[in-house]
Amino acid sequence: MTHKSIRIGGLTRVEGEGSLLVRARGGRVTDVELNIYEPPRFFEALLRGRDHTEPPDITARICGICPVAYQMSACQAIEAACGTEVSGPLRDLRLLLYYGEWIESHALHICLLHAPDFLGYDSGVAMAADHRHLVERGLALKKAGNELVAALGGRAVHPVNVRVGGFYRVPARAELAPVAERLRRAREEALATVEWVAGFDFPDVEHDYRFLALHHPAEYAILSGTIAVSDGTGFTAADWPAHIVEEQVPHSTALHARLDGTAGYLVGALARYALNGRQLSPLARSAAEAAGLGPVCRNPFRSIVVRAVEILHACDEAIRIIEDYTEPQAPSMPVEPRPGVGHGVSEAPRGTLYHRYRIDGAGLIAEADIVPPTSQNQARIEMDLRHLIEPRLDLPEAELAALCERAVRNHDPCISCSAHFLHLHLDR
Repeated sequence: MTHKSIRIGGLTRVEGEGSLLVRARGGRVTDVELNIYEPPRFFEALLRGRDHTEPPDITARICGICPVAYQMSACQAIEAACGTEVSGPLRDLRLLLYYGEWIESHALHICLLHAPDFLGYDSGVAMAADHRHLVERGLALKKAGNELVAALGGRAVHPVNVRVGGFYRVPARAELAPVAERLRRAREEALATVEWVAGFDFPDVEHDYRFLALHHPAEYAILSGTIAVSDGTGFTAADWPAHIVEEQVPHSTALHARLDGTAGYLVGALARYALNGRQLSPLARSAAEAAGLGPVCRNPFRSIVVRAVEILHACDEAIRIIEDYTEPQAPSMPVEPRPGVGHGVSEAPRGTLYHRYRIDGAGLIAEADIVPPTSQNQARIEMDLRHLIEPRLDLPEAELAALCERAVRNHDPCISCSAHFLHLHLDR
């Protein structure tokens, strides 16, 4: 075989629309292109000229699965520009809301998008025919996350209760009691999910990843912190533009990102676990150890186990926050606009999400910059594919195409929200 070209016209079981092209010649992979072909959405341009209070509601529409992530990074960037920092019970409520999104997003990915790869099914629906109880458990976990988001955000998708400075309304302690009870059941379901996915048959693959994630001295960082890199370097949110630079590539409408001039770093569950695993809740740490993860996981196929551990951590910490909750005196802090630049970073389920806003003297957005996790991971996904495929080029065509899709799904890319059937074109 001197030449092979694999074209996957529509990646399946990922959120959004993308395709994949792999070219090989003389037993070597020469090109790997993860093509995100959805039209640009121009949210950063849409934000210019809008009031400084509007980014949380506007940017939430970027993603129906991770709207809270966009709201939290947006709020923190605007607040930083205005010289305000939200703390105390209001910060706890933001973290609680974020945990709800982590639970629902990870549960969806694990049980309906990723697990079918390991059990030999082409969809979650097909898997449900033989493993109904497993799919129902995953849906119950997702429902628990949705209910938590709705309790704090006003609704489960595109929450309407989040504002710069806090919330429009905060719940009374009694309102959270039934949510906590549901989360206690979800915690048991999450532990069972960790044990289930830990038993999958994982390909023996490891990559020398350069991880990047938020780090916080007192918690498993989700909402705030400094940016840590696995080579021992790090920087603050305000220094992000000096270290992370985006560039256009010909084959994708999404930008690629470079860290200190080098492409191919990784954000997301594997990065968070590698850099912050010791700060997981005791129950989640114990489950990770029992699942055989070790202090660092470099096998992308085992990312499904790390996400299950993160669900368990989110349930555990959400229960703790509710049990310790004291209703704040006001639902929000005043945020007075002033000219300035603010940076906000948080950990979306799929990885580190950065926002930057420049506000003018009238309190309007003059500039906006948003760097989502999937654009940061694109180059690394292409590197994963190159290393995975090259020693396996003699596999049958259908098997190689399926392996390519699995390698992409390991990173749970969020392109938007749709699904396609696979179209494969192979030239020799």
